[in-house]
Amino acid sequence: AVAGEKAIARMVHTLAKEVMTLNEKIAETDQLIEGRFREHELAEVIASMPGIGPILGAEFLAATGGSLDAFPTADRLATFAGVAPAPKDSGQISENHHRPRRYHRRLQRVFFQSAMVSIRWDPNSRRFYDRKRAEGKHHVQAVLALARRRVNVLWALIRDRRCYTVTPPVTHAA
Repeated sequence: AVAGEKAIARMVHTLAKEVMTLNEKIAETDQLIEGRFREHELAEVIASMPGIGPILGAEFLAATGGSLDAFPTADRLATFAGVAPAPKDSGQISENHHRPRRYHRRLQRVFFQSAMVSIRWDPNSRRFYDRKRAEGKHHVQAVLALARRRVNVLWALIRDRRCYTVTPPVTHAA
């Protein structure tokens, strides 16, 4: 029985060392990804959005090809990301929407995860989320609505090449 316990202890020790080695490799890879992300011309704009850090930002760049040339409108980007509902109308049924069948799942994850984080840290996102909840939407529905709104905001920020601010810029009438 003692020999079996020692063998188990050795196996646990070996597995723990392997896990620690893998964690170190993951940390190194994350640093490489962050370094490459920071070199991109849009990195500062993308990272200015609350909830989007270097890893999600790099995923966004990878999914979109590093530019918005393929997405002339925010609606196109939202459809590609799977955060815009697709119509499923037939016959007498209208206004029936569902999640699109074809979309970029990793890009959807970028917007969903960033929306989840922004609810906690960005007052604008929190207000929008709370408003959707007050309208009777469930948590996931409210987060997806926020993710869709964040697509619009990020698309406009990239188009204008400006960073996110908590309060919108004041425009003066001419």
